[in-house]
Amino acid sequence: VADLWLVYSKPVPANGRELWTLFLQCSCITAVIGGLFYNWMFASLEYSWHLSVAMAVSFSLLLLLTLFLVHPARCVFSMIMPTLGTKQGRKLLLSTCTMIVVVNILPNIISNIKTILQVIQCICKNSSESLLNSTALLGTAAWEFGDAIQETSNSINIHRPMNGHFQFSLLKNSSLIYQQMHLAGEKIGRDFLAVEVLVKDSVRVGNKLVAGFSMLYLCFESTWYLKNYLTKLRFDNFYITKKLEHLAVDRKAAHLLEGPSKNLLRPTGMKLSREEVMLCLVQAMLLTVALMLMLVVVAMDYFAFSVADTAERKASQFSMVPVTLNIKYSVSAGAKIGILNSLLEFLGLPSKELPLQDFKGSYHHYLIFSSAHCRISRPTPPNPSVLLAVGLLFCILYATVFLQTYAHRLCRKIAGSFFESWEEKRALYLYKKLSRKHEEG
Repeated sequence: VADLWLVYSKPVPANGRELWTLFLQCSCITAVIGGLFYNWMFASLEYSWHLSVAMAVSFSLLLLLTLFLVHPARCVFSMIMPTLGTKQGRKLLLSTCTMIVVVNILPNIISNIKTILQVIQCICKNSSESLLNSTALLGTAAWEFGDAIQETSNSINIHRPMNGHFQFSLLKNSSLIYQQMHLAGEKIGRDFLAVEVLVKDSVRVGNKLVAGFSMLYLCFESTWYLKNYLTKLRFDNFYITKKLEHLAVDRKAAHLLEGPSKNLLRPTGMKLSREEVMLCLVQAMLLTVALMLMLVVVAMDYFAFSVADTAERKASQFSMVPVTLNIKYSVSAGAKIGILNSLLEFLGLPSKELPLQDFKGSYHHYLIFSSAHCRISRPTPPNPSVLLAVGLLFCILYATVFLQTYAHRLCRKIAGSFFESWEEKRALYLYKKLSRKHEEG
């Protein structure tokens, strides 16, 4: 492995064997990266497969030529790999989490909301239909009550201005109400579909922009680091490297590196500086905010399913509500009948006993709120694999927060292995700086 890395990091291969070794290394790297690039474009960014294949092949060929012919490009590319474990890598993983949530959880929430609306529509339709049918009950009661009055008026041979029946207008045609309810339901469905499509399209476009920007910034950050490494001796130069240790031993100044130092760190050590710890904590807090937002969306998915499942089950269990109409009409045969008989005698008509009777009627009806003919789709339960995938990705994200410092140190080690002569100059610069501080102290 050390020999392969030596060939890979050399500015120019020494012989034909190293040339072919370098070409095979670059070919293997570009094949793996091309496959990952295709999967990222097709599965995560949701491009078409033929566009993903064309982009992956073109990117792989361009990457192969660049790595094989340009030595600094190999260094930048090698530093991109550990940099993926830093904030740029977190951005890519966060965009992946967002895409998973939007593609899998958001449609499920909207589907369960549609189920709830279907239950409400079914209840409104059946209850309104049952309520309209109850008007027939009033019509029957009015007609029978009119018959009773008609019998009473027929027993008196005087002027009868009407036939005694109540004229009760019934709404027989309920198609207009059903049509309005159907149109309202379709409008709500179209609105939900439009919102779902808009959110999906917006997130897809935003995810592609974030992914493209992250990749470009990733390359820019590695290039910026290499440029500062090669132009500024004091840039990121506070590590106790092997070259610095050898230089101190050769000049009999090993005491400069002994004892705890607040400003010097070993690149392979686990110790973090105070600035590095604070940076990790700030990034972990920002990541926690993103996690809370994701959990809110997941909780909405479970809440929408719970409400939809409860509404769907309870709708079929709604009992019929009995409605009873009681009509009681009492006729008193006292003084009023006597006055009526006196009036008949005054008119020269024979008095007679009036068959006045009390009227009692009881009419029953049932209000129905649900029906087996309602088309209610089954609520869709949340997919536990989606929650598991999001949880695993966030575990990786939290790990990258604390691995960022070590990835940064690895980038410096990679740059030093590609430019060994410049690394010796940087070690000499740090040694002179430590010597001056020791003499002043």
